[in-house]
Amino acid sequence: MKTILKIIFCVIAFAQTAISQNYTNDTFPDGTPISNWFKDYSKIQLKDLGKKYTITDFGVSKDSTKIQTAAIQKVIDKASANGGGVIVIPKGVFLSGALFFKPKTALYVSEGGVLKGSDNIADFPIMPSRMEGQNLDYFPALVNAYNVDNFSISGKGTINGNGKKYWEAFWERRKENPKCTNLEVSRPRLVFVWNSNNVQFQDVKLINSGFWTNHFYKCNNVKLLDLYIFSPHIEIKAPSTDAIDIDICNNFLVKGCYMSVNDDAIALKGGKGPYADQDKNNGPNSNIIIEDCNFGFCHSALTNGSESIHNRNVIMRNCKIDGASRMLWLKMRPDTPQRYEYIRVEDIKGQAKTGLAIFAWKQFFDLNGRPDIPLSYGDNVTLKNIDLKCDTFYGVENDPNVRLTNFTFENLNIETVKTNIDKSVIKGVEFKNVYVNKQLIE
Repeated sequence: MKTILKIIFCVIAFAQTAISQNYTNDTFPDGTPISNWFKDYSKIQLKDLGKKYTITDFGVSKDSTKIQTAAIQKVIDKASANGGGVIVIPKGVFLSGALFFKPKTALYVSEGGVLKGSDNIADFPIMPSRMEGQNLDYFPALVNAYNVDNFSISGKGTINGNGKKYWEAFWERRKENPKCTNLEVSRPRLVFVWNSNNVQFQDVKLINSGFWTNHFYKCNNVKLLDLYIFSPHIEIKAPSTDAIDIDICNNFLVKGCYMSVNDDAIALKGGKGPYADQDKNNGPNSNIIIEDCNFGFCHSALTNGSESIHNRNVIMRNCKIDGASRMLWLKMRPDTPQRYEYIRVEDIKGQAKTGLAIFAWKQFFDLNGRPDIPLSYGDNVTLKNIDLKCDTFYGVENDPNVRLTNFTFENLNIETVKTNIDKSVIKGVEFKNVYVNKQLIE
């Protein structure tokens, strides 16, 4: 009898889990339908990427100590000139500076293959770029795609940023000047995609970036599937190596990825400054889904900001968190007008130092002469079906320059050291079946 009851309870538990994670007919937080595009997880096949250009067949040496930027770029250019194709990194280690993919070209990194970044910044010539919410001339990434629709990175190999010397230089500069900015130390990102649509990355390992790992600016319809993204946070820490920076993008899916980096895992960007909402180079993020992901160490699993002006329809669901400093972070810059709205975090298990973090982010604060502090808003935020162990669950600051409205906390099982919850900070806050240290919150 006990065995039968155990089976029944297991079946019920499984059914409840299946129901809570059945997203086939759901909508975005503002009620608009989620398109079928988000439900298509098809993987790109090498055979469908056109002619294969294996770099060692076109003059690239197998010498892993030799910088081969020019030789690899020549292969990319040849493929583009011949109507397109896929650049194949075969088994072995290939050292390079900045590479620029062209229309109708793609990148495939074979299992056992490594595209490794140069640790000499001279191999990354300064050019028009985008960093930390501003357009400026800066160092390109190891892999760059400017205006390359249908760009893809696939294969089971590795793109390694070889960032150790850049990290060491950064921390040395911080010793000299504790207030130095991220941009004061010259270091490249791993991947940068600018103004490109229908982009897909899958299966590759993206590790040890000198700066941000993946940065997407003004892109539409981006899918990141089953990626492994890593940079170290012990011994020599890898500063500002965000796993995924989403900067003015629409329709963005992150699915089945592992992320452990020494900064934010997923950060929504879009602009900064007292008049950021009036700059044509800035803009919103919309329709972002993060699902079935695992988060290791990171400063936050999902961060809005700090260089961000408007994020709408953001979902993080069915994820596991192990070692994040924060689960959900609304970074409120007091020098930037911000609106973070229609955000839903659901079906989350794990541990983080802080569950929900909302407070003023004053690093490099600068009103640039604006006489008033712009108001910022957080509206329609839902945390649902969450089992979390943390030091602080409700890390919400009472900030006169921030308006928080319409937050829902539902079906939460929270174990926390600090139990204080000030409901007055949020106008229109609702708690449904929320237990903190096994005590129901009324």
